[in-house]
Amino acid sequence: MAVQIRKLDSTAPDFTQTLDALLAFEAETDDAIESAVARILADVKKRGDAAVLEYTNTFDRIPNGGAASMAAFDVGQAELDAALAALPDAQRDALRVAAERIRVFHERQKQELNGFTFTEPDGTVLGQRVTPLDRVGIYVPGGKAAYPSSVLMNAIPAKVAGVQEIVMVVPTPSGVKNQMVLAAASIAGVTRVITIGGAQAVGALAYGTESIPAVDKIVGPGNAYVAAAKRRVFGTVGIDMIAGPSEILVLCDGTTDPDWVAMDLFSQAEHDELAQAILLCPDADYIARVEESIHKLLPTMPRAATITTSLTDRGALVKVRDMEEACTIANAIAAEHLEISAEEPLKWADRIRHAGAMFLGRFSSESLGDYCCGPNHVLPTSRTARFSSPLGVYDFQKRSSIIQVSEAGAQTLGKVAATLAYGEGLQAHARSAELRLKS
Repeated sequence: MAVQIRKLDSTAPDFTQTLDALLAFEAETDDAIESAVARILADVKKRGDAAVLEYTNTFDRIPNGGAASMAAFDVGQAELDAALAALPDAQRDALRVAAERIRVFHERQKQELNGFTFTEPDGTVLGQRVTPLDRVGIYVPGGKAAYPSSVLMNAIPAKVAGVQEIVMVVPTPSGVKNQMVLAAASIAGVTRVITIGGAQAVGALAYGTESIPAVDKIVGPGNAYVAAAKRRVFGTVGIDMIAGPSEILVLCDGTTDPDWVAMDLFSQAEHDELAQAILLCPDADYIARVEESIHKLLPTMPRAATITTSLTDRGALVKVRDMEEACTIANAIAAEHLEISAEEPLKWADRIRHAGAMFLGRFSSESLGDYCCGPNHVLPTSRTARFSSPLGVYDFQKRSSIIQVSEAGAQTLGKVAATLAYGEGLQAHARSAELRLKS
């Protein structure tokens, strides 16, 4: 099947409606999945380890009749370290370089989250204290979709934030463990690794079982069952986000090698058929060259079928009036990944308000950000960059307000509070404040 990527023109009368339709994505709620997840979560909440053991043995096809107890799913530190030591030198070194860059970047976020206090003239002290979560759970996909980079991106910010316990769950279909995932857990300082997955793992982390402690927050990507489970347990625990399909938006002034741009579009389209890749450019001739590159390079891609479906169903090459309009459209799209491949990337970056991550200049390929630049690759999708942010240290810390009212301050604030409380019909609130007033 040849790729038939749509070509749009911003001057067309129906451009806005066409673009809106292209961007529209609402994850279909599969009643069967929702029903199964609800049943699994309720069972895990009721039966604990017994339910998790049963589901894991069944869904992950654990060999030799399945595990006899939950202890079989624990991966000790020695096994993690052995996995790291056994990696080829190039892979081990790449993991370590990526981990260090991620750690250095996120350390800067921690410095920005220091608490504060200030003292008012009457001696009242107000402020904010920042403290880490006690225990977090990290979900890591297993099987074919095994991502050691996700281990680093989720665990390292938690570690930097000061989280004391990081519990990682990762399914191992047919009992096969991904050694790079285990090695990444060793490097990132994960506290405990348990080889379970699916909705039952999310339930175990949220509610706790006899062998698995309940966590404060669950982060990390997963399949439709994991996403549905995370939605259902939110409120019992925190979650990072419900991620949609991957996205890339490239703003190009026509000065970048078209092969580079084509491959950058492929880099997200290869994730899955629902991924979205869009190019905005004011140069029609350049757009034609990028299209030629797409047709030329696509047959060389192992995941050509996935890329073809993604580009055909949800991709676009868009001719815009100029780069100013490209920035306006980019803000409306609010993409997960935004590349500004232009001669003056900073000039155009100043006009961008909504993007999960911005990659500035033609050498800043999005793929570098996925692995080793340092900023987090867990990013808002489906236009949620309008109101949310990349995963970071701040997601593993919480803020508590500090209020120490002086005797003098209570005389002023007590009258204000009492007046407002009476207005709301809350007499005990008012009297509580008035009792501290000097007669």
